[in-house]
Amino acid sequence: MTKQFMLLTAVLILAACNNQNESDASSGATWVSEMYYQGEHYFKNIRQLTDGGDNAEAYFSFDGNSLTFQSNAEKWGNQCDQIYAFNWNTDTILEHEPQMISNGLGRTTCAYFLPGDTTILYASTFRGDTACPLVPERGEGGAYVWPIYEDFDIYVSDLSGNLIDTLISGPGYDAEATVSPNGKHIVFTSMRSGDLELYVCDIDGMNIKQVTSGLGYDGGAFFSPDSKKLVFRSSRPTTNEEINKYKKLLEDGLVEPTSMELYTCNIDGSELKQITSLGQANWAPFYHPSGNKIVFSSNHHSERGFPFNLFMINSDGSNLEQISFDKAFDSFPMFSPNGKKLIFASNRNNGGGRATNLFIVDWDEE
Repeated sequence: MTKQFMLLTAVLILAACNNQNESDASSGATWVSEMYYQGEHYFKNIRQLTDGGDNAEAYFSFDGNSLTFQSNAEKWGNQCDQIYAFNWNTDTILEHEPQMISNGLGRTTCAYFLPGDTTILYASTFRGDTACPLVPERGEGGAYVWPIYEDFDIYVSDLSGNLIDTLISGPGYDAEATVSPNGKHIVFTSMRSGDLELYVCDIDGMNIKQVTSGLGYDGGAFFSPDSKKLVFRSSRPTTNEEINKYKKLLEDGLVEPTSMELYTCNIDGSELKQITSLGQANWAPFYHPSGNKIVFSSNHHSERGFPFNLFMINSDGSNLEQISFDKAFDSFPMFSPNGKKLIFASNRNNGGGRATNLFIVDWDEE
């Protein structure tokens, strides 16, 4: 689902210009090098890792040396998203296809290393249908909608792409899984209650417990560095009109993700707190290494749905700060385990096309 939202944005955005020190009249964004925008002072030594297709949701291994991500790159023979992994220090995947982790069947999403870095979990629809599922048409008034594929279950593969286990399954959607830094728990989004809620389980998929219960979509959750809290995006209807619309879409296996805010809670669901009230779409949150801040993607400054940029906010909802200044799309930020690197997906430096690629930077707060 997160990837599909990103793909919509990639279709809508204006082509990025790549000339050094050239300003964009519509956004005011200014290049200061081939891949930096003015004001991106936290970013140092930027490096582009992929080239072509839509590449996103890249997440570090526990040792920080490898990344797993999803891609629909046609040059690798993909018709829809598949899962890959590579060592970002040594593998040159700009020229060579990395190791595919998924089995090439169905649609996949949301891969994450398990403790030990020898296995990876991911969600896939392949058990329901080996073909790529249909992408739904837009909703009323041309609104973009996410499909909630009921065939999504969560699987485990080794680093050679061999399927090892079905980790989490059940009736309806199970996806968007991430792993706690202490290696003890998994959080994921599921429809098993009849609504899209967060659940936490043990690292082996056992002892599943519901975390959230409010009506609306709760998803894209990540653990805090101490593994005690969660941050996630949520689209919670409040008016009767919004509630009826949400329920009708959900009956059709759809969600409209144009309005989302960020929330935090303890891993048992207690101390639930809304930390943004910015309007539009605020999503892809990830905790800062300190545990006291959160980086995320937002279009709350945008008038036409784009651009999306990275922002940072204190975990109590104060001190909002813009981090990236792209005129198109930046999202899916994640810090390395040691806090020295940041990986994110962006439309920058794509030659005026629609490709979304992975970029890694040194995170510099000095």
